[in-house]
Amino acid sequence: MPDRPESDPDSTAAGPTEWVTGIGPAIGVGPWIEECEGPLPGDPRYDRELLAEGDRRNVVDAYRYWTREAIVADLDTRRHDFHVAIENWGHDSNIGTVVRTANAFLAAEVHIVGRRRWNRRGAMVTDRYQHLRHHATVDELMAWAREHDLTVVAVDNTPGAVALERTELPRRALLVFGQEGPGVSDETQDRADLTVSIAQFGSTRSINAGVAAGIVMHSWIARHADLDDAW
Repeated sequence: MPDRPESDPDSTAAGPTEWVTGIGPAIGVGPWIEECEGPLPGDPRYDRELLAEGDRRNVVDAYRYWTREAIVADLDTRRHDFHVAIENWGHDSNIGTVVRTANAFLAAEVHIVGRRRWNRRGAMVTDRYQHLRHHATVDELMAWAREHDLTVVAVDNTPGAVALERTELPRRALLVFGQEGPGVSDETQDRADLTVSIAQFGSTRSINAGVAAGIVMHSWIARHADLDDAW
């Protein structure tokens, strides 16, 4: 089973307070008002506390007032065939962004490789709805990928990489991203089925790891996802 999210000071808010920013108008919906909305729904997917207090979470409108468990169960019926792995040797702050993007594109799972604890701030609580799995070593990750018949695609602008823009990502893929700075580890690149790079035209040597992850995930979506299922 995927790992349960660890307790973390950046990701402990619950229920109606999960997405309150304190800036501008409140996000989400207030308490359910029977005079306006009709009788309280009896559907077990609805959370009694959220109905009473309002739902300020960072979720799409279709999931307003639903319990977290009900949302995850519904997402599980529609998840895509790609997985995302991010190396975590130095507590990279980009990991939260990768998790948030993986949730937006409905990745099957996010795999954290290396340290178990990771910086959750950028995830904006989306780790509550995204399956996470930890692998202590690259060996563990690769063995898991082979067991599940996934093509391992490393993402880095290193010699020998093929252009993402000219490559068709496999449907059953494990997209692997490295840390900010060093990029994907040599061990991972040596064992990946292919390495892809993102076309760049400016002066910087590389782009942010979180941004790169979003570009590659969207490339998979553009090729393989049923866009009629998008919100």
